[in-house]
Amino acid sequence: MAIVIVQQNAMRDGRCVRFARIVRCIHPAGYFAKLLPIHPNFAIPQSAFPNPHSNMFGIKAFAPASVGNIGIGFDILGLALERPGDEVIATKSNTPGVRINKITGAGGKLPLDPEKNTAGVAALRLLEHLGASSQGIELEIHKKMPIGSGLGSSAASAAAAVLAVSELLRTGMSKVELLPFAHKGEQIATGSIQLDNVAPSLLGGIVLARDSATLDVHRLHVPHGLFLAVVHPQMEILTKTARALLKPDVSLQQHVRQSANIGAFIVGLYNADIPLIGRCLHDEIIEPQRAGLIPGFYAVKEAAMMAGALGCSISGAGPSVFALCPNSLVAENAGEAMQKAFAENGLKTVLYLSGINQEGAVIC
Repeated sequence: MAIVIVQQNAMRDGRCVRFARIVRCIHPAGYFAKLLPIHPNFAIPQSAFPNPHSNMFGIKAFAPASVGNIGIGFDILGLALERPGDEVIATKSNTPGVRINKITGAGGKLPLDPEKNTAGVAALRLLEHLGASSQGIELEIHKKMPIGSGLGSSAASAAAAVLAVSELLRTGMSKVELLPFAHKGEQIATGSIQLDNVAPSLLGGIVLARDSATLDVHRLHVPHGLFLAVVHPQMEILTKTARALLKPDVSLQQHVRQSANIGAFIVGLYNADIPLIGRCLHDEIIEPQRAGLIPGFYAVKEAAMMAGALGCSISGAGPSVFALCPNSLVAENAGEAMQKAFAENGLKTVLYLSGINQEGAVIC
């Protein structure tokens, strides 16, 4: 433990009294400042320091929204945004098990029962893995993005929860090691095992999930300058609903074209070949089946492309629509054009402009 102290004077009862201010304390419980009287035999009392085992100290984690599929990579490609995102606060409790004390920003739509909540399930499965199911954990969930938006809301809560609980218990686990538990949490909301939202939300960057069942996940190179405009129309589409529309079969020609686009997209990322990336962003399979869920989708897509976007498609299950752009200026123009197209179809929208978040979930 290291302490930085400066002296200062203050008036007390008409007298000038010397005090010491602990400006910075590098301590297991964090940083704090406190005034202490200086006595002739000055010593810092133990009470000046927070008890790292006290239940009053919590850990807050942030996990970002994500764009699942990136158009061409259904269930296997995803990327993390800088904003919006969810925050989860974890604190220790004397009551065994996981409790969710508060949820904000969800309009009462999310359950407090930890076995029915993505953050709660993620925390429970982590505690089981650690052999610490009797450990008391209290969670606060602060939703900072719309539910059913196609931005990985459930994934962000699960990712933030496992990171916060892991840091609170000082497990020393890496984010890759935490992925299985965040994944189990998200399954409660989606009913499937895809990783295209939870992996980028936790790990950051652009992620390829080669096999979701075995959590075979890989981060891809991100060329400098790529920027996104993501427009969320004021409507809701649940992932389970959007998945139920999909046909189980594709034609051989569709398979060949889609495979070529995915392969070339990855080549474009590693070679920083921006025009090649743009030529690849054409979804032959999923977009045509889901476009009808979003009023005016094709007009929105055309507006983005006319504004210079490399590609435009549905973010995850929708209804949010993303435009991948070569720089922030094009993203601003594309976002405004997309909003205008949605407005012409009677939908109010929220625009998010973001680079690709390379950090993923963080302690904040």
